[in-house]
Amino acid sequence: MQSVNFFFLKIIIAFVVFGCSNETADTETGSPLEPSKYYEELNISYGNDNNQVFDLFLPANRNANTKILILVHGGGWTSGDKSSMNAIRDLIRQDFPDVAIANINYRLADSNNSPYPMQINDITSVVDFLKANKTNYNVSEKLGFIGTSAGAHLSLLWSYAFDTNNNVNMVCSIVGPTNFTDPAYLENANPELQNLLNLYGLNPNLDFLEEISPYHQVTTSSPPTILFYAGQDELIPTTQGTDMRDKLSDLDIIHEFTLYPNVGHSLGVLEIIDAWNKLKTFISNQL
Repeated sequence: MQSVNFFFLKIIIAFVVFGCSNETADTETGSPLEPSKYYEELNISYGNDNNQVFDLFLPANRNANTKILILVHGGGWTSGDKSSMNAIRDLIRQDFPDVAIANINYRLADSNNSPYPMQINDITSVVDFLKANKTNYNVSEKLGFIGTSAGAHLSLLWSYAFDTNNNVNMVCSIVGPTNFTDPAYLENANPELQNLLNLYGLNPNLDFLEEISPYHQVTTSSPPTILFYAGQDELIPTTQGTDMRDKLSDLDIIHEFTLYPNVGHSLGVLEIIDAWNKLKTFISNQL
């Protein structure tokens, strides 16, 4: 799931080619927080691990109704960094100047540390941190998530199974795993894919696989969801998207689904432009 980082390289290209805002922000990192002014703070610590940090971008003229978009990077649960989300962060700042952004890092999995529940716990810690500081930051508790690849899986799972206060207004999955009980995963013959799945255990039982699958955790009260998938993706079978789409439809949850049939995991420039245009409309309607 590493190649998803090329997704953001292409976003940068599209961002440059199709134009960006000429507005400049008055950054006041380290200064008292004044809601009338733009504020950003990098590498805010929310835990003891070096990866438990996030970047915060607060719009000017914010108030208690200002929503927060949380960005969750990909990297196969074992790698990646919030910096790979900077391009989409800048698109959000351009097109949604009234939205706050939290671009997060989380602890990375390895042979001694499973992604679950560690990374879900980190998202909870970030959300709790933002909630505890909402008065100082002048923001609301209402959230949206945008995740890519493994980060999309985490975004969906947290929004469906761990948003106990129903604060998530919308969630976006860009080529994210949704169902670990999918036969396309259980019976796969792809060594790279299997190594990633093994992070969750060599012989996990069905109950556990359902517990970590957004497909099995979604309910009728889950938030509006937008999904983007690739028809030539060797790591995320098409069924991960189409089955999730069908489940959302069965539960009558507001959703949108786009399959780009001729591209792989990192999508292509034209597909990314199309995806951003659709996501932009979705955010406008749901966040």
